[in-house]
Amino acid sequence: MRRIATIILLLATLALLLNGCRRDEDHFRVIPPPVGTPLEVAVPANFPPMPIPADNPFTEEGVALGRFLFYEELLSGDNTMSCASCHSPEVAFTDDGNQFSTGIDGIQGTRNAMALINLAWDTRFFWDGRALTLEDQILQPVRDPIEMHDTWTNAMAELQAHDAYPGLFNAAFGTTEIDSLLAAKAMAQFMRTMISGNSPFDRFQRGQGLLSFEASSGLGLWDREGGFPPAVPIGQGGFDCFHCHPTAGGRFTDGLLHNNGLDSQFTDLGAGAITGLAADMGRFKTPTLRNIALTAPYMHDGRFQTLEEVVEHYNSGGHPSPTVDVFMKYTTGGLQLTPEKKQYLLAFLNSLTDTEFVNNPAFQDPGEP
Repeated sequence: MRRIATIILLLATLALLLNGCRRDEDHFRVIPPPVGTPLEVAVPANFPPMPIPADNPFTEEGVALGRFLFYEELLSGDNTMSCASCHSPEVAFTDDGNQFSTGIDGIQGTRNAMALINLAWDTRFFWDGRALTLEDQILQPVRDPIEMHDTWTNAMAELQAHDAYPGLFNAAFGTTEIDSLLAAKAMAQFMRTMISGNSPFDRFQRGQGLLSFEASSGLGLWDREGGFPPAVPIGQGGFDCFHCHPTAGGRFTDGLLHNNGLDSQFTDLGAGAITGLAADMGRFKTPTLRNIALTAPYMHDGRFQTLEEVVEHYNSGGHPSPTVDVFMKYTTGGLQLTPEKKQYLLAFLNSLTDTEFVNNPAFQDPGEP
């Protein structure tokens, strides 16, 4: 009995130790509690409250460190690429018109770089939704062999040998021991401050301005069902966008995974490649439409170069497949938008451009730490 009790005690002790630690790429270590100066991040009045992880609150020092790391090329295998290399502020943190991003070894990826906008409200990341937290998402590109192609062990050693980074980590987290999980926390803090909420649409929604007649007409059609009876019994001749891109909450994404009828047969399985479920084949995360006029090309594979092409895709109804979303009108002849309505839709999409966001000096390259 004494032996059994000893084993139980050892197992309980091990469980407590593991609960107090986080798994890094190469070792276990206890993550220190946050330190630094608490920072309140302003949220636009037409947005819901920001969910902030209890273990990673904003601090001035954490955000400052995260900004340096976002632009830090030491995180790549040959010290030539940073996160910002594929996420440029002037194009709403996308890859400056490229269909696919190219990693340090000259290898192209297979998906378009997503815009980094209002990420604090997201609950899944990447086109296939495989990461459930921003911190987890941040860890992956560094060790991806076709992206930054480094190891966090190597990247941490380079940051540790840097003149400034040990002090910056100490100011943010109370330790000079640089760790990938702390680096991810700092970058997540910075990226959560990247809020876009001052477009013409936002100012209109807050009663601070007016939309053009065309954009206002587009907004009026946004929340209406597409198509017409009898093909679509509930059809209202609208844009049908609201199902996946709701205006409520200001995010213009439901954050969920959908098959929007791009293909009848899939060359990219999307979420299905992660879960293995037949129901997930060809499903991808709904991107935000904020700053959409700046983020061409479009879709997970960047197949459409212009917003006009995107509109035509939805107007056509898309292509049928076993997992195509129920909201796509592929069986009923599409949305049947008139040329005039298409112009209203484009005008409204352009009203989501937030020039203050893309020019915000707080999000630009801070230079050398």
